[in-house]
Formats: sequence, structure tokens, C-alpha cells
Amino acid sequence: LTFFLPYHVEAPYKAHKQERTRRSTEGGRSLVERSPAAMATEQLNVLKALDVAKTQLYHFKAVVIAGMGFFTDAYDLFCIALVTKLLGRIYYTDPALNEPGHLPANVSAAVNGVALCGTLAGQLFFGWLGDKLGRKSVYGFTLILMVLCSIASGLSFGHEAKGVMGTLCFFRFWLGFGVGGDYPLSATIMSEYANKKTRGTFIAAVFAMQGFGILFGTIVTIIVSSAFRHAFPAPPFYIDAAASIGPEADYVWRIIVMFGTIPAALTYYWRMKMPETARYTALIAGNTKQATSDMSKVLNKEISEENVQGERATGDTWGLFSRQFMKRHGVHLLATTSTWFLLDVAFYSQNLFQKDIFTKIGWIPPAKTMNALEELYRIARAQALIALCGTVPGYWFTVAFIDIIGRFWIQLMGFTMMTIFMLAIAIPYDYLVKPGHHTGFVVLYGLTFFFANFGPNSTTFIVPAEIFPARLRSTCHGISAATGKAGAIIGAFGFLYASQDQKKPETGYSRGIGMRNALFVLAGTNFLGLLFSLLVPESKGKSLEELSKENVGDDGIEA
Repeated sequence: LTFFLPYHVEAPYKAHKQERTRRSTEGGRSLVERSPAAMATEQLNVLKALDVAKTQLYHFKAVVIAGMGFFTDAYDLFCIALVTKLLGRIYYTDPALNEPGHLPANVSAAVNGVALCGTLAGQLFFGWLGDKLGRKSVYGFTLILMVLCSIASGLSFGHEAKGVMGTLCFFRFWLGFGVGGDYPLSATIMSEYANKKTRGTFIAAVFAMQGFGILFGTIVTIIVSSAFRHAFPAPPFYIDAAASIGPEADYVWRIIVMFGTIPAALTYYWRMKMPETARYTALIAGNTKQATSDMSKVLNKEISEENVQGERATGDTWGLFSRQFMKRHGVHLLATTSTWFLLDVAFYSQNLFQKDIFTKIGWIPPAKTMNALEELYRIARAQALIALCGTVPGYWFTVAFIDIIGRFWIQLMGFTMMTIFMLAIAIPYDYLVKPGHHTGFVVLYGLTFFFANFGPNSTTFIVPAEIFPARLRSTCHGISAATGKAGAIIGAFGFLYASQDQKKPETGYSRGIGMRNALFVLAGTNFLGLLFSLLVPESKGKSLEELSKENVGDDGIEA
């Protein structure tokens, strides 16, 4: 971190400050000599053009650049769920036992959850840094960190369980740290580039790349496992335990873990070529001329300062922990943090442990009837079906309808339907898991994913990027996202233990409340999310300054 930060963060910031000082003293008058109201008026006049601009090619380019980061984020966070059973077979199979090896409880929780811990830290750190140094200044660094740590995860040292798992967890923490930075920065950048008419669509499109990342992870796993299965045939476990794994299996999980970095690495050049957002340059850095120049490039037309007209603002400087912030945005922050927290408890519980659910309902055959790579293939195939039929369509339904229906109603609908479908699974659970009834289970399970993504999983990402003031926008989005990841950590660590059978838990686990009762808990979590969603404001069709009340003074009167 200390090696890269000076180059990627400090240097651009110092240059930006020098340019700001030079420009602000033009005409013989320094920046601090100008009244805050006059500055704010000039700044928001510049931003009016962005709010009313037609959709440009550059908007789509920004979606791809920011979206490929989320593509890699999702691939990296969720691909580990595909390979954990393979890791258990490779490093924890005991020839004396009659069952394939599996990760011990503490190791499984660490491997699945450590990246989420890193993500939480990264969201807080880079969210704060994005408001202090600029969105663009730290944007490239997060991508470099993701790419390097993803490769390092696949190159985890040694062949012994302790060494491999230790280094894997270490690098996945820092991978998560980089992933965490992408959340507030990508959301804020897309929010500040877009016009107010289609802003929700573009932010949702960036986040929807997460669905393609999840699907791509399953496709890569299917292709790699199939290739190795045909190149190196192996018997099922019950015939020959040692031969069912094969030394080649160790290459498989490493290839899968590293492969997702390729698309993101290809966008690094374009990410660094993106100009700083006009709102950061004008409202925080105080350089209206530079903001106008950058906006001309973004919109691909010449714009003069005096021809850009808009609203006025007060130029307030109150901070995150001030009474004024709590008065204006305290309820908003409660709404974004609580709903994201409750959503991620359920969403990550379902996503990270799909393989365990599918095994328990009998959709995937018993492990000892397959070799290691066949089990990996079947897990990936099952998750690909859920992603293709439920996850990916849900994201793009949000893209299509977010600026028609609105954020509030989509989130309310999503939590409602997730609650209903989770109860529809939990109540007849004993019936649905019987042979011949698996199709009903899978359909209901897929629908919960559809309405998670055509619902709160998308809107909890979008709303925090719109309703907070520019100087705190990235920070507040980072806080909201980090609270969500706290819920994800609870889901990742808690669901694995809670879903254990009340009478016969898996080896290494204590008794839990059972899968059926765990599903009831998730249904209750979704219902709480529904209640807290009533606090979420509607941001459809409004300018960022109107939503954040930056054009309203402390006395409630527009400036």
C-alpha cells in the first residue's frame, strides 16, 4: 500500500491542488476571498448541463469501465464458493475415512468470509479517500490491488493444507480490500457523470455486471473442470479414494481463482484516462473552469461557463458527525445502512452456500459417488442455472425499470417477494427435498434471487450514491456498503453453523437449528428489510444537488 499510494494518489492530488491554486488566483483574487454563496452559485451553474444532457457514447463507455470492476468483484467474491469442496478433497481427505474430505468448520468460515472482511475495510477506507483526494485519484489503485491479489491467491504457497489455506486467506483479505474500494468509487463516479433522467439506469447497469461476473465464474469452472476431467479421467471416490482426486486437481482451483482478473486488467488504461467527475472538481476542489473543461470532453461539445445556467447553493461545510448532517441525512444514513445490512445477511447466505443447499436437497449426488472434478462440475452447473434463470435477469430488470418504477417501490417489492418465496420454501421444506420434488425447490429458490436483484440488492447500491452531499457522497456510500458487508459476514459465518442438522451435524460442526429453521430466519431478515425500506427516499428524476439539499441553506430556504 505504501509503495503504490504515493504514485497513484499523492502525485495526482498535489498536481490538482497546484492547478486549483493557480486557477483560483486568476484575476488577482484568491479562492478564499470569494464568498461561499458566490462560489456555490458558480459551481452548480456548471453542473446544470450534466443534469439535462442527452445520453452520450461516453456514458456507455463509463458503464463498461466501471462495470468491469464489478464483474471482477463478483467473480472474485463468489468463485471461492465453487471450489471450497474441491479444496476440502485435495487438502483434507483422510484415506482412513469412508467419506471425501471437506474443509474444517473454522477453515471453511475463514476461506468464505475473509474476503468479506477485507471488503468491509476497503469500503470504509476508499470511500473516505474518494472524498478527500478525488474519485479518479484512487480508482486505478483499487483495480491494481484486485488483479495482483487475485493472481497471488491462485499462487498460494505449497501443497500442505496449513500453508495453502493461510496464504489463500491472506491474499483474499487484500483482494477484498481492493474490491471494497470499487463499491463507493464506481457508484459515485457513475452517479456524478449521469444525467438525472437516466442516472438510475446507468448506476444499475454498472452493478448489473456483478451478475455477469457470477455467471462467468460458473462458466469458467464448467469449462476448466470438463477439460481436466476428459484429459485426466479418475474413478469415483468409493472405488479409489486417492485416485478420485488426482494431482491435476490442484491446478484446477488455482486457474479458476485467477481467471477473472483478465477482463478487469484490460480496462485499467481506460480507467486511468477517465477525467475527474465535474461535481468533485467544482463542489469539492473548487475549480469551476476545470469542471467545465472536463464536462465538455464528457459531453463531446464545447460549453462556455457563462452559457451554463442552473441552481444556486449555500456552500455549506458541515461534516459527517455534525448536527446539521444528522438533521438532514441522519434518517437517510439509517435507511441505507440498515437495509443493506439485512439484505446481505440473506443474499450472501444463499449465494455462498448454494452448494450445501443443493447437496442437502439431493440435487447434487452424494460426494463419494463422484470424483473431485465431477463434483466441481455438478456444483458449477447447478449454480450456473440459478445465475442464468434468476440472478442475471433480476439485475437487468432493475436496469430496465429503475427510472420508471423508482428506487423505493422496487426495493419494497423485492424485500416483499423475497420474504414470500423464502417462506414458500421453508414451510413445505420437508416435502420439497424429497426425490421428485426438487424442481419446485429450485424454481422457488431461483425466484428469491430474481427478486433480490430486481430489488434491494440493486437499489441499496444505487440510493447511497444519490442522496448525500458531494463532499460526503463517497464516504456515506462506503459506510452503507460496509454495513452491508457486516451483514454478509454474519451470513457467511453464521448460516454455515446455523443450518447444521439438529441431530446429526456434519463432522467438525456443532448442532444447529437445521436448514428449515435457518430459512425461516432468513425470511424474517427479509421482512425486517421491508420495514426499514419505508425510510428510503425516492430519488428518481431529481438532481443530485436537490436530493442532497446542497441548494438549501441551514434555514431551509433555497440559495
